[in-house]
Amino acid sequence: MVPAISLWLPILLSAVTVFLASSVIHMVLTYHRSDFKGLPSQDQVMDALRAFNIPPGEYVMPHCESPKAMEEPEFKERLEKGPVAFLTVLKGSGFGMGKSLVLWFLYCLLIGLFAAYLAGRALGPGAHYLSVFRFVGAAAFGGYALALLQNSIWYKRAWASTLKSMMDGFIYALLTAGIFGWLWPV
Repeated sequence: MVPAISLWLPILLSAVTVFLASSVIHMVLTYHRSDFKGLPSQDQVMDALRAFNIPPGEYVMPHCESPKAMEEPEFKERLEKGPVAFLTVLKGSGFGMGKSLVLWFLYCLLIGLFAAYLAGRALGPGAHYLSVFRFVGAAAFGGYALALLQNSIWYKRAWASTLKSMMDGFIYALLTAGIFGWLWPV
């Protein structure tokens, strides 16, 4: 058994590596640029929504308060008439990246800590590189990729976008696993 605290170096180094890799994936490579499309008549739609002063939050339309309300003719008519949308509303002051980048790095640390805990409970000091790689890689893939599936299942995100993000998660898991295998205590 290896205590997770003794794995602080691979936890930190894997978080930094994943953070840098994700920066390259999103800023240099172009395959995520098609994840979101521009809304037709964007200015008119924004002007129309602005008039309602919608507070930041998550919204769905049409919306109903209960499963029973989903059976009401008014709801069915709205649903049939469309459009149906899931909407995230942010403050109009801009899309600041600073806080999101800090939270992403903390998330990378959390994935590394979780992977360290699992591998540390399953493996002892001097474990073979591939054993460490398998345990850490599986845990990191779970953290970085598997939960993304529910975005397509429940919120109808394009499967192509979800699968591209899962491929990113696979890359992050491989990097994390490789660093842990390399720095595993003897």
